[in-house]
Amino acid sequence: MATKKTIPRVTLPQGVRRDTLAVREGLPRSVWGENSEALFLTSSFVQPDAATAAARFANEEEAFIYSRFTNPTVTMFERRLAALEGTEACIATSSGMSAILLMAMALLKAGDHVICSRSVFGATIALLGREFGKFGVETTFVSQTDVAEWRAAVRPNTRLLFAESPTNPLTEVCDIRALAGVAHDANALLAVDNCFCTPALQRPVEYGADLIIHSGTKYLDGQGRVVAGAVCGTEQLINEKFVPVMRSSGMTLSPFNAWVVLKGLETLSIRMQAQSQRALELATWLEQQPGIEWVFYPGLASHPQHDLAMAQQSGSGGAVVSFKVKSGVPAGAAPDSAAERRAAFHVIDSTQVCSITANLGDTKTTITHPASTSHGRLTEEQRQAAGITQGLVRVAVGLDDVEDLKDDLLRGLDSL
Repeated sequence: MATKKTIPRVTLPQGVRRDTLAVREGLPRSVWGENSEALFLTSSFVQPDAATAAARFANEEEAFIYSRFTNPTVTMFERRLAALEGTEACIATSSGMSAILLMAMALLKAGDHVICSRSVFGATIALLGREFGKFGVETTFVSQTDVAEWRAAVRPNTRLLFAESPTNPLTEVCDIRALAGVAHDANALLAVDNCFCTPALQRPVEYGADLIIHSGTKYLDGQGRVVAGAVCGTEQLINEKFVPVMRSSGMTLSPFNAWVVLKGLETLSIRMQAQSQRALELATWLEQQPGIEWVFYPGLASHPQHDLAMAQQSGSGGAVVSFKVKSGVPAGAAPDSAAERRAAFHVIDSTQVCSITANLGDTKTTITHPASTSHGRLTEEQRQAAGITQGLVRVAVGLDDVEDLKDDLLRGLDSL
């Protein structure tokens, strides 16, 4: 067997900090000495001879072979994100949902059991609860914040616990360290979707999480340009469990998209700080508006998990703010979902600056109605269980001037 060679790493001083890793980690420069990382648009890579090709295809020698599972640009993105998350390895995927799909295919089989927060993204609920249910994997959905409920749901065949923190759209925060304890006591793994915070604000591995999931489409890119995903974890998990599935299935991140998100990581820290500051100012202002019933934002003292969020998220609430609009129904009267929806739609449709789109993480502020967009495919019972009412509006704060955002929301709030 040939000696396994390692694809070289960029040379950096020992102990360089996260912001430096965000602009430097990856692969060494090519013979041309480029300062900005190269984009390798190729489907395959030429091998020096047949014997070397055979060794490389047999995984006896590490090298770039075929861009479905090995590409220098994708590798640069994977190494950089792993360094930022503080994990040993990362595998990039074509989208955030394909990252969750890859995780489930790599770790689960018929007869296995998953415990998942009922407050996660709607497509995640559908994928785990409906699609994997077809193949004999059962998922129990529990409260995001009640650790006792997670513990009570554990079975002998529980293999995976999955949570977002904060959640989309109600920004519920889970106790990552406590859930890691529940998972490890059950010989299971804890996976945390870190999309809302990114490693600029939160590193779940520091609290015991085994796997970190990303939709790179959001803040990692940061400008709404491409779709991407990733899973971060130990080298053993990534190489032994995830790489074989990726190699066979092709849930592949394209080199171009990898290059775009790689460049996005260079400004991740300063963007997250600036957008989070704007979000806190907007959330504080929204709490004072008479047309608002409730504001959901971890940076506010009124948030149920405020202290936990500040401890886990580097003292920041992130850049997503959700709020429930008053519907005009008299106090004490029965809830009127149709009236709530009309009020929420009115606020959204009155905006002239915010982009009406379900995406988030863009430098442009976006606004959406979660009950009919990101969580529209859930049943009404599932939405109610997750607290997603027809009056809920989600704003993902970008880099717009926050005073313009206030003026924009007032166009609808003042005319309710």
